[in-house]
Amino acid sequence: MGGGTGSSTSPGPGPGARAPGRRRSLLVLTLVVALGLFGTALAAVALHRADEDRAARALSQQTMIVAQTVAAEIRRYSTSLSDLAAAVGAQSRLESAEFTAIVAAVDRQRLPGASGVAVVVPARTEQIPAVQRFWRDRGDDGLTLRPVPTPSGEHLFVVLHRSLDGGDSLRGRDVTVIAPATEALRLSQQTRQVTISTTYRLMKDAGLPTAQQQLSFLLAAPVYSTSPAASDIGEFRGWLALTLRGEDFLSQAISVVARDAVGVTLFDTGARTPLPVASWRPRAPLRDDPAPRDVAVPVPQRTWRLVVRPTDRLMPGADMHLDLAAWVIGTVLTTLLAGLTGTVLTSRNRALRRVDEATTALRHDIERREAVEQQLRQREAELVGFAGIVAHDLRSPLARITGFADFLREEAAARLDPVHRDFLERLYGGAQRMQVLIDDLLDYATAENRTLNTTMVDLKALADEVAHERQGAQPGDTLIVVDPLPSVPGDATLLRQVLDNLIGNAVKYTAEGHQPYVRISSRPEGDAVRIDVADRGIGVPEEQRDAVFTAFARAAGSEAYPGTGLGLAIVHRIVERHGGRTGVDDNPGGGSRFWFTLPLAARPTEATAAAPAGWAMAGQ
Repeated sequence: MGGGTGSSTSPGPGPGARAPGRRRSLLVLTLVVALGLFGTALAAVALHRADEDRAARALSQQTMIVAQTVAAEIRRYSTSLSDLAAAVGAQSRLESAEFTAIVAAVDRQRLPGASGVAVVVPARTEQIPAVQRFWRDRGDDGLTLRPVPTPSGEHLFVVLHRSLDGGDSLRGRDVTVIAPATEALRLSQQTRQVTISTTYRLMKDAGLPTAQQQLSFLLAAPVYSTSPAASDIGEFRGWLALTLRGEDFLSQAISVVARDAVGVTLFDTGARTPLPVASWRPRAPLRDDPAPRDVAVPVPQRTWRLVVRPTDRLMPGADMHLDLAAWVIGTVLTTLLAGLTGTVLTSRNRALRRVDEATTALRHDIERREAVEQQLRQREAELVGFAGIVAHDLRSPLARITGFADFLREEAAARLDPVHRDFLERLYGGAQRMQVLIDDLLDYATAENRTLNTTMVDLKALADEVAHERQGAQPGDTLIVVDPLPSVPGDATLLRQVLDNLIGNAVKYTAEGHQPYVRISSRPEGDAVRIDVADRGIGVPEEQRDAVFTAFARAAGSEAYPGTGLGLAIVHRIVERHGGRTGVDDNPGGGSRFWFTLPLAARPTEATAAAPAGWAMAGQ
């Protein structure tokens, strides 16, 4: 019998039979890895380009907002100057006292960056003695005209002046030597419109260090006689001039809208070479990507340029580097897919479905994020538009209505019958109430975002000043007692508004027939101080004490008293900005005791803003 020929065992697949399967598996694994890396690269590139596109759109949007804000501010300044020039021209005999009354409402809070306002008149050399006598006869007793030699013998003298920064008066100065100012004054006379000058350095700044010197502008409005009682009706009287410091104007105009998102440089294109006049430098570092935006801004008779550069804070979350995250996530996913493919080829369809679901979810998240960003941009644009309407379209016309109504009350009331005088008084009272409402709305809107100019504030001095003003009209009818108060770190303007609102409410909400009595006192409260403003007024019901500090909320019993319901809301916002609290308790003996707390030391997390630089003087 033959040995091994009877064996029936069939051999298994050898290395040659398994090789094609391994090659197929390796091919599938290689394809999975290649496709995964390719998809990751596409996602990273797409996210990177999407970030660049969003950043470019955000910069364009921010540039448009900044440009519109600067243009709106200049229009507001021009309108205010035109109104003042019209009021000056409406005087039949302009005297020093009348000029002071007309420009009394102009200050650095309403026109940030303004240094002074002046009346400028032309005169030839031989006319100087007559012009000097003319204005001395109108109440400017100490006026001495100081001419500067000129080839033409023509001079431009400041005859009336009000400084807005507490500096020396410029009365008698000859501004002919200031070429930009002279050019603007002449152009405004020719065009009969407000004109802004090219930039120049104020002579007052010559003694300051170079780093503190600012470039400035002059706004000029021609003054023509419009009073029917004037002997020179229709004739040119001179100019009303307002000077602006460029750096102060720009920082105050755009600080709220620009924030730390962009840096802004203002260029004067009226010079031979475009000159950088002022800059807004945010705390965040500037970037070169996306490229800076260069936009023209129309100003009276000229054009400015704004160059807007992005910062790292232009788009919140932009430093997350989503493209790098996509690379990391894509690499991880590719590795997992490769492992799953290599170990369980039969589960590849399920793995692909999971990847598709994850990709869809990521895409939906990105779409939702873009939708939210679009809504935020829309709300921001609406807020800027609302602020522009209130600041320009409402306040300027209302100022004209109030001014002309007041002029009619003073000049024409005696010639009106009682019915017409009553209509005039109602018109003037309604305009005043609307002005109070607009001011309260703006104070409430800006109380949360306005930059704090933190200094040591003497609360006793502030309270005494407010008490004196509140007692000024009828000192015998109102009793306001101010106890010793400490000094605290804070914004003097905002804290004065807190005291004025609380003391004003205490006086206003006193029952008819009762003498208003207010007492301001203080007591320590840990590392803070508590300020109490006690009154003998109508009181606040206990169930409404938590709600009186919300906007437009008014306690029961206050319906018969005028008010907007914003005073206590403004107080709450300002105190909260300073790190304090507000509240109201019963006052023993009747009335209410409104209180607020303020830290005795500046908070480490609160950035102390530098006080505004000195303001330039008009006519320089």
